[in-house]
Amino acid sequence: MSATPAPTTRVTAPQIARHKGAAEPLVVITAYDAPTARTVDAAGADMILVGDSVGTVVLGYESTLPVTMDEMLHHTRAVRRGVGRALLIADMPFASYHVSKKDALHNAARFVKEAGAEAVKIEGGQKRVPLIARLIDAEIPVMG
Repeated sequence: MSATPAPTTRVTAPQIARHKGAAEPLVVITAYDAPTARTVDAAGADMILVGDSVGTVVLGYESTLPVTMDEMLHHTRAVRRGVGRALLIADMPFASYHVSKKDALHNAARFVKEAGAEAVKIEGGQKRVPLIARLIDAEIPVMG
């Protein structure tokens, strides 16, 4: 039995939106390093998330609260080096988007510009809608 090779075309945020709109399943896997990213990318994952769970899973913290922007940028850059086709999403750590829209935009832009993320993930539900609108206006895709 031979494995089907993963598609080589890059996955984009508009493609993800079309799949979601059509209620088609998507595969999202969390990765914290280049080798893991390379493996799940080759397996055909649609999206790879660099989660702030890196704090508890890799860095030994008791929760995700201590995870810093610098730590998230470091791990996002590592994962970027292992991704060829999946959409790369960076989880914005606690307090990186809670203080002001200006700080949130600055931090989200760092993920895109410095680490190669193609989207950012934030949490907080309905109260984050104005922030999400601001990030989208700045052409930074947002995942919830």
